[in-house]
Amino acid sequence: MGSRTERSPFPLFHVLVLADPARRPQLERMSDGYVIPVVEVPLAAPDPITELLPAASAQLSLDVRLVAVGSLNPVKVGAVRAVVVPLAPGVAVTGVLVPSEVPSQPWGDEETIRGARARALGALAKLPDAELGVGIEGGVVDGEGGLRTCAWAVVASRGGPEGVGGSLALRLPAEVAALVRAGQELGEAMDAHVGASNTKQGPGAVGLLTAGLIDRQRAYETIVTYALAPFLAGEHWR
Repeated sequence: MGSRTERSPFPLFHVLVLADPARRPQLERMSDGYVIPVVEVPLAAPDPITELLPAASAQLSLDVRLVAVGSLNPVKVGAVRAVVVPLAPGVAVTGVLVPSEVPSQPWGDEETIRGARARALGALAKLPDAELGVGIEGGVVDGEGGLRTCAWAVVASRGGPEGVGGSLALRLPAEVAALVRAGQELGEAMDAHVGASNTKQGPGAVGLLTAGLIDRQRAYETIVTYALAPFLAGEHWR
């Protein structure tokens, strides 16, 4: 009785990489007489770095019911709401008018952080039922290459940790920098630069100068997230 050779109907599948040896009989039955080489490989070892992070199924959460934001600016309140609501469904995020206790145009990171902290603490004081107070302050820094933006967020709690995050550095155009040096707030300088009004409650300098690739609220969401770090992964700060 002669032998014959048949072409496999699976010409592209020369080798099956099999991590689970128990599946070999199943695959051999599926081959229906065709020889499908099987290479068994061990399951990948756990990544020790990945294991340091919460499992994908684990949900980060904040046990808060009311968060006070030290500003009525809808961009700042919106940034806090966008970050906090997914972490604490049902939470109320409320903006309140409080002083920053720094000049209307802060200069330098330290002064800007002081303004954000004053807003966070002022918000907590104004809403006694709030568990967290958030302050966001934008400033400018004079450094190598000219004037650049900075922004800082502070999250304050009652008797608990404080979180600080920033700083959103973006070099300013010479015309805008000159107006700020002359005494205008950055928002006013950007209004004059683009011929619009109240841009700081819209795209802000970052949105205008990146052609909308990132707007002011999304930028603020980043620093609010940074400032929440001690509340989300507090074991690193103990």
